[in-house]
Amino acid sequence: MCDQIRRASVSVMSNIAEGFESQSNSEFIKFLFYAKRSSGEVRCQLYIAKDQGHIFEEKFKIAYEQTIYISKLISKFITYLKNIKTF
Repeated sequence: MCDQIRRASVSVMSNIAEGFESQSNSEFIKFLFYAKRSSGEVRCQLYIAKDQGHIFEEKFKIAYEQTIYISKLISKFITYLKNIKTF
């Protein structure tokens, strides 16, 4: 389970990096959505870890709030990119 959380977390960063290297806003936005989905996957895995007793409530809340914050930042960045004319 820890490995799955780690892989999904790395996927967030990797998708942002890969999208940044793209040649267009639309391609970058596509990868930002992938990153946002990976953040959701981390949240899902955190719930599973909590339900199975692998993580305490306090640690769960901290990690969960961080994933929500990251998702919001990605969403705001997507909105920004959609509203600018050029990349």
